[in-house]
Amino acid sequence: MELAGLKSERSQTMTDTIDDVAVEPEEQEPAVDEQGIAEQLVAQAREKGIELVGPNGLLSQLTKRVFETALEAEMSEHLGYDKHDPVGRNHGNSRNGVRSQTVLTEIGPVDIEVPRDLDASFQPTIVKKRQRRLTGVDQIVLSLSARGLTTGEISAHFAEVYGASVSRETVSKITDQVLEEMTAWMNRPLDEVYPVIFIDAIVVKVRDGQVRNKPIYVVIGVSVNGERDILGLWLGDGGEGAKFWLQVLTELKNRGVADVCIAVCDGLKGLPDAINTVWELTTVQACIIHLIRNTFRYASRKCWDQIAHDLRPVYTAANEAEARARFEEFAEKWGKPYPAIKRLWENAWSEFVPFLDYDVEIRKIICSTNAIESLNARYRRAVRVRGHFPNEQAALKCLYLTTRSLDPTGKGRARWATRWKPALNAFAITFPGRIPTR
Repeated sequence: MELAGLKSERSQTMTDTIDDVAVEPEEQEPAVDEQGIAEQLVAQAREKGIELVGPNGLLSQLTKRVFETALEAEMSEHLGYDKHDPVGRNHGNSRNGVRSQTVLTEIGPVDIEVPRDLDASFQPTIVKKRQRRLTGVDQIVLSLSARGLTTGEISAHFAEVYGASVSRETVSKITDQVLEEMTAWMNRPLDEVYPVIFIDAIVVKVRDGQVRNKPIYVVIGVSVNGERDILGLWLGDGGEGAKFWLQVLTELKNRGVADVCIAVCDGLKGLPDAINTVWELTTVQACIIHLIRNTFRYASRKCWDQIAHDLRPVYTAANEAEARARFEEFAEKWGKPYPAIKRLWENAWSEFVPFLDYDVEIRKIICSTNAIESLNARYRRAVRVRGHFPNEQAALKCLYLTTRSLDPTGKGRARWATRWKPALNAFAITFPGRIPTR
């Protein structure tokens, strides 16, 4: 009883503190000194020993007061008269007390009193009937999920930080809300021309009777404005052929992609033929990024920086003859300790050579690994913490949430290169008449 009395006394003290500041003389200027009010509230809360955060803290009580004031205003608008206004006498429908409701907010649970009317026709909008959480809480859940936290970790986070109980099932239902948004994103209109597109894959584990590895393909475009645009995500089974890729690329064309100058891919079966079927003039280029990435796979990590330094003159050479000379120097140094690296480049040489025909500015765009590797790192982190997914939809949802978090618009756009204009000029000269002028 003493504890309950103390809690009630502290709550009343907090209300008095807010009232002391909230009541202003009628002659006061209409402009509100928000900074002054905030400082006065904090000073009085500290003077009376009231916490700023927590269940009975200053922030929680302010939120409660704001909600209840807004709800009373909604009720007055619904009935047509203010509380205690004589106009409401014998008016028919009228106020009928309040009901208690706990709402989970961005600062934790807040207990509010929602006004009721006699005929139960009042439908509040700021806090709807039976609403248990605000939309801001849903955004927190989606943000945490996009950063790789599992449903259990998100539930524990709310319990630890906000003192709120949010079950794993609730977290899963919240993230399921983006499925419709994901479908709309996968069908959104795209740009008419992309100077370059990259087709990459990330492997996820899906529990389908038994846990199996399945690739999710991501198509990344570099727009005419020099922005990274994630065009979509497609789930495969590892045995994709020309039919699968023709379907994916036709889908992109139907969404507005009329032309692609260069399509960069990595030896996926049937893909080059499908690309040239959909876009006849597109140049298919072996992925230099994958070739470099696979080089590091065969080397000790302590040698990566030196290998990268010695390999750079090969793919930045002016022509094939110079590239061959630089590769011979590279192979002489690294061929003995890492013979697999030498064999890797020799086997891929015929696919690598066309890259040397491009202008140096175009090469920089194709070899700009930061934009792709940063995206892959985010995807891999989100996938790794989950181990495996219960179904294919859960895997796609996870990667979409990660894509969504990359940009406030949810489109995953970002600058591809800091100096884009020289590259745009190079594309316009190399592919005349195919780059839009506006």
